[in-house]
Amino acid sequence: MEEIYMNVEPAKSRDSRTSTKQTGPSSSGRSSHGAALLGLGLLSVFLLAALIGLGVHYQDVVRGFAVDLSVIQANLTEERLVLQASNDKLSSLTEERDLLNTSLTAMTKERDRLQSLSRKKKTCPAGWRMFSCVCYLLSTETKTWGNSRQDCRDRGADLVVIDSAEEQTFLSTLTNGAASAWIGLSDRDMEGTWKWIVETPLTLRYWMAAQPDNGGGDPQFGEEDCAHIITGKTTENWNDISCASSLRWICEKVA
Repeated sequence: MEEIYMNVEPAKSRDSRTSTKQTGPSSSGRSSHGAALLGLGLLSVFLLAALIGLGVHYQDVVRGFAVDLSVIQANLTEERLVLQASNDKLSSLTEERDLLNTSLTAMTKERDRLQSLSRKKKTCPAGWRMFSCVCYLLSTETKTWGNSRQDCRDRGADLVVIDSAEEQTFLSTLTNGAASAWIGLSDRDMEGTWKWIVETPLTLRYWMAAQPDNGGGDPQFGEEDCAHIITGKTTENWNDISCASSLRWICEKVA
C-alpha cells in the first residue's frame, strides 16, 4: 500500500513541472510581440516628424525662391525702365542734334549771304587791302613797335592780330617785297607769356624754328619782347626781336 502511494506522487510532480514549463514560453512570446509593436510605433513617429520637418524646410526653400524670383523680376523691370528712359533721351538728343544742324546750316548760309553783301557795299581807304571784310595797311616807312602801333591808332586801326590760318597766308603775301613787319604780338608784360594787343592769349603759332628765343641770351640783342612777320613763306615766319628795332608794320581795321 505504501509503495503505490509513492509511485503516484512523483507523477503529479512531473505533471506540475510540465505545466509550469508550458506556461513560460507563451508569456514570453506575447512580450516580444508588444515590444515589436512599440518599436514600429516609435519609428512611425520619427518618420512622421522627419516628414513634417522636410515639409517645413521645403516650404521655406520655396518661399525663399519665390522672394528671390520676385526681387529679380523687380530688378529686371527697373532696368527695363532705365533702358527705355535712356533710349527716349537718346532719341530726343538725336532730334535736337538734327534741329541744331539744320539751324546751323541755315545760319551759315545767311552769314555767307551777309558777308557777300558786305563785301559789295564796303570798301577800304586808298592804299589799304581788304580780306574777309577787314582792311589791312602795310606801312611804307619803319618805326619802333610802340610807334608803329600808335600810327595804326591814329588811322582808326591797330596792329594786326592774326586769328586764322587764312589770315596768316594773306598777310604773308601782303608783305612780299618787305623784309619784315610788326604784328600786334608781344610778351612785354611777362616774359614768355605772349599775348595779342587785344589781351587774348596766343593760340595759333607760326614761329620760326627755335623761336622765340629772347635773343638767345646774347646781350647785343637785348630783350626781344615784340614779334614780327618775315616774308619768304606762309608758315613758320614769326620771330621775336627788340621792340626798339625799326621795322615796317601792318595795321588792320574793320571795313
